[in-house]
Amino acid sequence: MLPTAAGPIGVFDSGYGGLTILEGIRNLLPGYDYLYLGDNARAPYGPRSFDVVYEFTRQAVLKLFELGCHLVILGCNTASAKALRSIQQTDLPLIDPQRRVLGIIRPTAEVIGSLTQTRHIGLLATEGTIKSQSYTLEIQKLHPEIQVSGVACPFWVPLVEYNEADSPGADYFVKKRIDQLMSLDPQIDAVILGCTHYPLLMPKIKKYMPRQVRIVAQGGYVASSLKLYLERHPEMERLCSKRGTTRYLTTENPEKFKESAQIFLRQPVQVESVSL
Repeated sequence: MLPTAAGPIGVFDSGYGGLTILEGIRNLLPGYDYLYLGDNARAPYGPRSFDVVYEFTRQAVLKLFELGCHLVILGCNTASAKALRSIQQTDLPLIDPQRRVLGIIRPTAEVIGSLTQTRHIGLLATEGTIKSQSYTLEIQKLHPEIQVSGVACPFWVPLVEYNEADSPGADYFVKKRIDQLMSLDPQIDAVILGCTHYPLLMPKIKKYMPRQVRIVAQGGYVASSLKLYLERHPEMERLCSKRGTTRYLTTENPEKFKESAQIFLRQPVQVESVSL
Protein backbone atom coordinates (compact mmCIF):
# COMPACT_ATOMS: atom_id res chain seq x y z
CA MET A 1 0.00 0.00 0.00
CA LEU A 2 1.42 3.42 -1.00
CA PRO A 3 1.78 5.86 1.92
CA THR A 4 -0.94 8.50 2.34
CA ALA A 5 0.81 10.83 4.81
CA ALA A 6 2.06 14.19 3.52
CA GLY A 7 5.32 13.83 1.59
CA PRO A 8 7.88 15.81 -0.38
CA ILE A 9 7.38 17.25 -3.85
CA GLY A 10 9.29 14.99 -6.23
CA VAL A 11 11.47 16.44 -8.99
CA PHE A 12 12.78 14.00 -11.59
CA ASP A 13 15.35 14.38 -14.34
CA SER A 14 17.40 11.97 -16.40
CA GLY A 15 20.49 13.85 -15.25
CA TYR A 16 21.53 17.10 -13.62
CA GLY A 17 19.66 19.77 -15.58
CA GLY A 18 16.52 19.37 -13.48
CA LEU A 19 18.53 20.90 -10.63
CA THR A 20 17.96 24.28 -12.34
CA ILE A 21 14.20 23.59 -12.16
CA LEU A 22 14.47 22.53 -8.52
CA GLU A 23 16.44 25.68 -7.72
CA GLY A 24 13.78 27.89 -9.34
CA ILE A 25 11.01 26.14 -7.40
CA ARG A 26 12.87 26.27 -4.08
CA ASN A 27 13.62 29.97 -4.49
CA LEU A 28 9.90 30.70 -4.83
CA LEU A 29 8.56 28.00 -2.48
CA PRO A 30 11.29 27.42 0.13
CA GLY A 31 9.01 26.04 2.85
CA TYR A 32 8.21 22.72 1.17
CA ASP A 33 10.15 19.44 1.26
CA TYR A 34 11.69 18.24 -2.01
CA LEU A 35 13.00 14.90 -3.21
CA TYR A 36 15.22 15.08 -6.32
CA LEU A 37 15.84 11.94 -8.34
CA GLY A 38 18.41 11.86 -11.15
CA ASP A 39 18.55 8.76 -13.36
CA ASN A 40 22.17 9.60 -14.11
CA ALA A 41 23.16 5.98 -14.80
CA ARG A 42 20.93 5.94 -17.90
CA ALA A 43 21.32 9.56 -19.04
CA PRO A 44 21.04 11.13 -21.53
CA TYR A 45 17.42 10.42 -22.48
CA GLY A 46 17.45 12.73 -25.51
CA PRO A 47 18.56 10.21 -28.18
CA ARG A 48 16.38 7.38 -26.80
CA SER A 49 13.06 6.25 -28.29
CA PHE A 50 9.67 7.34 -26.97
CA ASP A 51 9.03 3.84 -25.56
CA VAL A 52 12.31 3.70 -23.64
CA VAL A 53 11.95 7.23 -22.24
CA TYR A 54 8.39 6.43 -21.18
CA GLU A 55 9.44 3.23 -19.39
CA PHE A 56 12.43 4.86 -17.63
CA THR A 57 10.32 7.86 -16.57
CA ARG A 58 7.52 5.61 -15.36
CA GLN A 59 9.99 3.67 -13.18
CA ALA A 60 11.28 6.92 -11.66
CA VAL A 61 7.77 8.24 -10.98
CA LEU A 62 6.81 4.97 -9.26
CA LYS A 63 9.94 5.19 -7.09
CA LEU A 64 9.08 8.76 -6.03
CA PHE A 65 5.51 7.68 -5.24
CA GLU A 66 6.89 4.77 -3.20
CA LEU A 67 9.03 7.26 -1.25
CA GLY A 68 5.99 9.31 -0.29
CA CYS A 69 5.59 11.92 -3.05
CA HIS A 70 2.01 12.73 -4.08
CA LEU A 71 3.11 15.31 -6.66
CA VAL A 72 6.00 14.79 -9.09
CA ILE A 73 7.47 17.36 -11.47
CA LEU A 74 9.23 15.99 -14.55
CA GLY A 75 12.08 18.53 -14.49
CA CYS A 76 13.28 17.16 -17.82
CA ASN A 77 12.21 18.36 -21.25
CA THR A 78 12.72 14.96 -22.89
CA ALA A 79 10.63 13.15 -20.27
CA SER A 80 7.98 15.88 -20.46
CA ALA A 81 7.93 15.56 -24.25
CA LYS A 82 8.01 11.78 -24.57
CA ALA A 83 6.45 10.33 -21.41
CA LEU A 84 4.23 12.80 -19.54
CA ARG A 85 0.99 12.32 -21.47
CA SER A 86 1.13 8.50 -21.30
CA ILE A 87 1.81 8.58 -17.57
CA GLN A 88 -1.01 11.05 -16.94
CA GLN A 89 -3.58 9.32 -19.12
CA THR A 90 -2.68 5.63 -18.80
CA ASP A 91 -0.77 5.04 -15.57
CA LEU A 92 -2.12 7.45 -12.96
CA PRO A 93 -5.76 6.24 -13.16
CA LEU A 94 -4.49 2.72 -12.39
CA ILE A 95 -1.77 3.59 -9.83
CA ASP A 96 -3.59 6.26 -7.83
CA PRO A 97 -5.99 8.82 -9.37
CA GLN A 98 -5.19 11.24 -6.52
CA ARG A 99 -1.49 11.54 -7.43
CA ARG A 100 -0.25 14.03 -9.98
CA VAL A 101 2.65 14.24 -12.43
CA LEU A 102 3.34 17.60 -14.10
CA GLY A 103 5.78 18.58 -16.85
CA ILE A 104 7.80 21.68 -17.69
CA ILE A 105 6.78 22.34 -21.30
CA ARG A 106 3.23 23.57 -20.71
CA PRO A 107 4.16 26.31 -18.15
CA THR A 108 6.59 27.76 -20.70
CA ALA A 109 4.02 27.46 -23.51
CA GLU A 110 1.42 29.23 -21.38
CA VAL A 111 3.61 32.26 -20.70
CA ILE A 112 5.27 32.68 -24.10
CA GLY A 113 2.30 34.55 -25.60
CA SER A 114 2.97 37.47 -23.24
CA LEU A 115 6.70 37.53 -24.07
CA THR A 116 6.61 38.00 -27.86
CA GLN A 117 5.46 41.01 -29.89
CA THR A 118 6.32 39.67 -33.35
CA ARG A 119 4.64 36.25 -32.67
CA HIS A 120 7.83 34.60 -33.96
CA ILE A 121 9.76 32.64 -31.33
CA GLY A 122 12.82 30.42 -31.27
CA LEU A 123 13.60 27.22 -29.42
CA LEU A 124 17.07 25.97 -28.50
CA ALA A 125 16.92 22.40 -27.17
CA THR A 126 18.27 18.88 -27.42
CA GLU A 127 17.76 16.82 -30.55
CA GLY A 128 15.11 14.68 -28.83
CA THR A 129 13.04 17.68 -27.75
CA ILE A 130 13.27 19.33 -31.18
CA LYS A 131 12.28 16.11 -32.99
CA SER A 132 9.33 15.52 -30.64
CA GLN A 133 7.75 18.83 -31.76
CA SER A 134 6.28 19.03 -28.24
CA TYR A 135 6.93 22.74 -27.79
CA THR A 136 5.47 23.63 -31.18
CA LEU A 137 2.34 21.54 -30.55
CA GLU A 138 1.82 22.88 -27.02
CA ILE A 139 2.45 26.51 -27.99
CA GLN A 140 0.22 26.41 -31.06
CA LYS A 141 -2.56 24.76 -29.05
CA LEU A 142 -2.58 27.86 -26.83
CA HIS A 143 -1.34 30.47 -29.33
CA PRO A 144 -2.10 29.24 -32.88
CA GLU A 145 -0.73 32.44 -34.42
CA ILE A 146 2.79 32.00 -33.04
CA GLN A 147 5.45 30.63 -35.36
CA VAL A 148 8.09 28.41 -33.73
CA SER A 149 11.57 27.76 -35.16
CA GLY A 150 13.81 25.25 -33.39
CA VAL A 151 17.50 24.35 -33.48
CA ALA A 152 19.13 21.38 -31.73
CA CYS A 153 22.29 22.15 -29.73
CA PRO A 154 24.07 18.79 -29.36
CA PHE A 155 27.25 20.09 -27.69
CA TRP A 156 25.70 22.39 -25.11
CA VAL A 157 24.91 19.73 -22.47
CA PRO A 158 28.47 18.28 -22.46
CA LEU A 159 29.89 21.81 -22.17
CA VAL A 160 27.90 22.27 -18.96
CA GLU A 161 28.50 18.82 -17.49
CA TYR A 162 32.25 18.96 -18.11
CA ASN A 163 32.34 22.39 -16.44
CA GLU A 164 33.34 24.13 -19.69
CA ALA A 165 30.41 26.58 -19.79
CA ASP A 166 32.70 29.54 -19.08
CA SER A 167 35.56 28.41 -21.31
CA PRO A 168 36.57 30.23 -24.53
CA GLY A 169 35.76 27.04 -26.46
CA ALA A 170 32.09 27.33 -25.51
CA ASP A 171 31.78 30.58 -27.46
CA TYR A 172 32.06 28.82 -30.82
CA PHE A 173 29.27 26.31 -30.12
CA VAL A 174 26.91 28.85 -28.53
CA LYS A 175 27.34 31.47 -31.26
CA LYS A 176 26.97 28.85 -34.03
CA ARG A 177 23.54 27.67 -32.84
CA ILE A 178 22.20 31.14 -32.06
CA ASP A 179 23.27 32.38 -35.51
CA GLN A 180 21.65 29.31 -37.08
CA LEU A 181 18.39 29.97 -35.24
CA MET A 182 18.25 33.67 -36.11
CA SER A 183 18.99 32.93 -39.78
CA LEU A 184 15.96 30.59 -39.84
CA ASP A 185 13.69 33.49 -38.83
CA PRO A 186 15.08 37.00 -38.30
CA GLN A 187 11.71 38.09 -36.85
CA ILE A 188 12.25 36.02 -33.68
CA ASP A 189 11.96 38.23 -30.60
CA ALA A 190 11.89 35.57 -27.85
CA VAL A 191 13.91 32.36 -27.49
CA ILE A 192 13.02 29.49 -25.16
CA LEU A 193 15.91 27.60 -23.61
CA GLY A 194 14.25 24.19 -23.94
CA CYS A 195 16.85 22.26 -21.98
CA THR A 196 17.39 22.58 -18.26
CA HIS A 197 21.20 22.66 -18.66
CA TYR A 198 21.19 25.77 -20.81
CA PRO A 199 20.76 28.43 -18.07
CA LEU A 200 24.34 27.64 -17.03
CA LEU A 201 25.43 28.93 -20.44
CA MET A 202 23.50 32.18 -19.91
CA PRO A 203 26.53 34.55 -20.00
CA LYS A 204 27.54 33.17 -23.43
CA ILE A 205 23.93 33.09 -24.67
CA LYS A 206 23.43 36.74 -23.70
CA LYS A 207 26.72 37.62 -25.39
CA TYR A 208 25.65 36.28 -28.79
CA MET A 209 21.87 36.66 -28.75
CA PRO A 210 20.68 39.85 -30.54
CA ARG A 211 19.92 42.48 -27.91
CA GLN A 212 16.23 42.81 -28.84
CA VAL A 213 15.57 39.09 -28.29
CA ARG A 214 14.17 37.98 -24.95
CA ILE A 215 15.76 34.84 -23.46
CA VAL A 216 13.22 32.58 -21.74
CA ALA A 217 14.66 30.18 -19.14
CA GLN A 218 12.22 27.70 -17.61
CA GLY A 219 13.00 27.60 -13.87
CA GLY A 220 11.12 30.72 -12.80
CA TYR A 221 8.08 30.04 -15.00
CA VAL A 222 7.79 26.42 -13.83
CA ALA A 223 8.01 27.63 -10.21
CA SER A 224 5.28 30.25 -10.74
CA SER A 225 3.08 27.66 -12.44
CA LEU A 226 3.57 25.23 -9.54
CA LYS A 227 2.71 27.95 -7.01
CA LEU A 228 -0.56 28.66 -8.86
CA TYR A 229 -1.27 24.93 -9.13
CA LEU A 230 -0.93 24.45 -5.35
CA GLU A 231 -3.14 27.48 -4.71
CA ARG A 232 -5.83 26.06 -7.03
CA HIS A 233 -5.56 22.53 -5.57
CA PRO A 234 -5.59 22.81 -1.76
CA GLU A 235 -6.24 19.06 -1.51
CA MET A 236 -2.81 18.44 -3.10
CA GLU A 237 -1.13 21.29 -1.23
CA ARG A 238 -2.12 19.65 2.07
CA LEU A 239 -0.33 16.47 0.96
CA CYS A 240 2.98 18.33 0.46
CA SER A 241 5.08 18.27 3.64
CA LYS A 242 6.66 21.51 4.82
CA ARG A 243 9.96 21.38 6.67
CA GLY A 244 12.10 23.12 4.08
CA THR A 245 14.25 20.03 3.42
CA THR A 246 15.76 18.60 0.21
CA ARG A 247 16.98 15.06 -0.42
CA TYR A 248 18.97 14.02 -3.48
CA LEU A 249 18.87 10.54 -5.02
CA THR A 250 20.85 9.22 -7.99
CA THR A 251 21.03 5.94 -9.90
CA GLU A 252 24.72 6.68 -10.53
CA ASN A 253 27.67 6.87 -8.15
CA PRO A 254 26.76 9.39 -5.38
CA GLU A 255 30.27 10.89 -5.39
CA LYS A 256 30.03 11.61 -9.11
CA PHE A 257 26.60 13.18 -8.59
CA LYS A 258 27.94 15.39 -5.77
CA GLU A 259 30.73 16.66 -7.99
CA SER A 260 28.44 17.51 -10.91
CA ALA A 261 25.61 18.87 -8.73
CA GLN A 262 27.98 21.52 -7.41
CA ILE A 263 28.28 22.91 -10.95
CA PHE A 264 24.51 23.49 -10.97
CA LEU A 265 23.82 24.40 -7.33
CA ARG A 266 27.18 25.97 -6.38
CA GLN A 267 27.01 24.30 -2.99
CA PRO A 268 27.81 20.83 -1.63
CA VAL A 269 24.96 18.33 -1.28
CA GLN A 270 24.43 14.97 0.41
CA VAL A 271 23.39 12.26 -2.06
CA GLU A 272 21.95 8.75 -1.72
CA SER A 273 22.10 5.92 -4.24
CA VAL A 274 18.84 4.35 -5.46
CA SER A 275 17.83 1.57 -7.87
CA LEU A 276 14.86 1.83 -10.24
